[in-house]
Amino acid sequence: MLEDLKKASGRTVGMKETLKAVQRGTARLVYLAKDVDEYIARKIKDTCQSHDVEIIMVDSMSELGEACGITVGAATAAILKDQ
Repeated sequence: MLEDLKKASGRTVGMKETLKAVQRGTARLVYLAKDVDEYIARKIKDTCQSHDVEIIMVDSMSELGEACGITVGAATAAILKDQ
């Protein structure tokens, strides 16, 4: 499941950028780490639900950050729709 994120040419990393992509309608799929703060999880889940975007849960922020090619953890990331 994270292989798609690793290979994606268009993606966002982090809560703010992911929320913007979902709200703009450019996010195809969102990844959310299970160990994020409840406030972040609720905000992402509510926004994705209202915009009909699927969420895939990832075990940890460090695993998601590694899949995104960064050295720190990531709370959330998204694969963008093809332009």
